[in-house]
Amino acid sequence: MPDILSDEQRQFLQLLRLPVPGDPPPELEQAKTTATAAGAVANRSVTAPSASESVPTPLVETSVPRPEPPPPPVEEQPPVAGSVAPGTALPSSGTAPIPVSGTPPPVPADEASVTAVEAHRTARIATLDWRDLSNMVSTCQACPLGETRKHAVFGAGNPRGSWLFVGEAPGAEEDRRGEAFVGRAGQLLDNMLQAMGLSRDKDAYIANILKCRPPNNRDPLGPEVQACMPYLQRQIALLQPHVIVALGRFAAQGLLQVDTPLSQLRGTIRQYQGIPLIVTYHPAYLLRNPIDKRKVWEDLKRALGVFAELQK
Repeated sequence: MPDILSDEQRQFLQLLRLPVPGDPPPELEQAKTTATAAGAVANRSVTAPSASESVPTPLVETSVPRPEPPPPPVEEQPPVAGSVAPGTALPSSGTAPIPVSGTPPPVPADEASVTAVEAHRTARIATLDWRDLSNMVSTCQACPLGETRKHAVFGAGNPRGSWLFVGEAPGAEEDRRGEAFVGRAGQLLDNMLQAMGLSRDKDAYIANILKCRPPNNRDPLGPEVQACMPYLQRQIALLQPHVIVALGRFAAQGLLQVDTPLSQLRGTIRQYQGIPLIVTYHPAYLLRNPIDKRKVWEDLKRALGVFAELQK
């Protein structure tokens, strides 16, 4: 076969899939065509479409679910006063819940327990007879004074007397001996009773707001008075005196449950649960201010007048 073929001869050989002299083999031509097509596909997959080109939308949706868009963020609003219900939890900033107006705050458990114990103790004291009451006072540890005292001082005098004299607290001598009004102030009180025609052994009973001596004779503290008052209240309920004489500011304010100055309490007739109460100076005060003994005598004469009216 000649090297140079006509076009018709070349086409005829190609139709018969025979090699054409001078042309490459069909397998090499097919491999070259396949490589060219694969390179074109790769170039199309790597090259990203430009902004101006539109990406065709598939006609049929795939079965893969599309992710839900996240919810929009909720802006935190500052709390409005009065809008938070009691017991609502707040952020960890330490801010306490704001109670609704008119709603009392809850009582802490420890305070409620202490209140219940005090109420039970007071109720028990109110049922004791004279002997059991004295025994309870002698072993009392309801306040810190129970640890610093030497003796608890219950009282002195005649429990069946018509008069009750109430002082502030035991002094050093009373704490040492365990008896009421046995020091210098007690001796002056005996002289006052004698001037009235009375005696502690026959006509009067003498007690104090506190049953234990405060260290260094300091003023009684509120919790000490609160712990000790049920004892005196029970003593008065058992004694049923006709007249009470309060000796000094602490005795008067403790019995009357007021904070009125002594100067305003003197000169009047007060009432303790229906019992006439006269206020005067404490004998220990008179030892430092003997000039006021005349004022005390006026108070005692007023008490005698009240007692005389009750006997009619």
